Amino acid sequence: MIAPLSIPSPDYEWQIWELNLFGWQLNIHMYALCILLGIILAVIITSRRLTKRGAEPGVVLDIALWAVPLGIIAARIYHVLTHPDDYFFAGADPWAVVRIWEGGNAIYGALIGGAIGVWIGCRMTGIRFLSFADALAPGLLVAQAVGRLGNWFNHELFGMPTDLPWGLEIESENLAFPAGLAEGTLFHPTFLYEMVWNLAGAALIILLERRINLRWGKAFALYLIWYGAGRSFFEAIRVDPSEMFLGVRVNVWASWAAVVLGIVIFLVQRRRHTGDELSPYVPGREWKGPDAEVDSDETESDSDSLDDGVEGENRTGETAATSSSRSTTE
Repeated sequence: MIAPLSIPSPDYEWQIWELNLFGWQLNIHMYALCILLGIILAVIITSRRLTKRGAEPGVVLDIALWAVPLGIIAARIYHVLTHPDDYFFAGADPWAVVRIWEGGNAIYGALIGGAIGVWIGCRMTGIRFLSFADALAPGLLVAQAVGRLGNWFNHELFGMPTDLPWGLEIESENLAFPAGLAEGTLFHPTFLYEMVWNLAGAALIILLERRINLRWGKAFALYLIWYGAGRSFFEAIRVDPSEMFLGVRVNVWASWAAVVLGIVIFLVQRRRHTGDELSPYVPGREWKGPDAEVDSDETESDSDSLDDGVEGENRTGETAATSSSRSTTE
């Protein structure tokens, strides 16, 4: 018997919209639309945050042109490598590896590829890598929350059976439906859990920024800790097949690694940078806008490898240096 508050899965007709344009059929996947909407929201949020910190309006698009394609490519590569049995077997179609429209992307792969793209874009625009990452952190969580809606439309990546009233309804004909369970069994809606967790994390980072200094990579560090901690739990209760290492799902290991990396970045940056980060630019690459005035109290050194190898330590009593004016405009 279905619980009164259970979450129904969308009709399959919502998964793909078929359009006929001048005799050419175009299939639009709801999953892809969710990912696209998430990317757009992340770009808007990040652009607003970064521009208010003194960056040139629109510079986020220059970086996104590198980050988004590399993120998509790496997301597919990560998925294929962590699900080798789906692509590498006797008689397998080798082209299935690149048919991304058939499904199969991994957030951790997207993060790795996206980080490489951001690094390239930051090198070209003069933006500090960790300054951009700080501006991106809340928007990235929002994008991941919206992207999880795609899993709901695809009837996939749900959790273990549950008696909770908000359980997710999954049809027994679904290939991912665990064998031996009765029709009408409800499952943990992991897509919803992760959406709520990510949105709460975005709000938390924004609120904390009003009270404590979360520049110099600290906001991004909190993102890694928050997302990694939540994802490690949600991943552990999922029932979809996954590669295992030492009896633990690979993505759980990746989540733990994200938490550790976040803690290391936060502790190191808190010790190395006690002052304000008043410019998101690498020294000498500042954008000179006509409106806003930005002051800098930093002395620069070449030893800060975490901040693109050029940012220096802020210390009490250092001589303040005034930078060029900049204008301001998730």
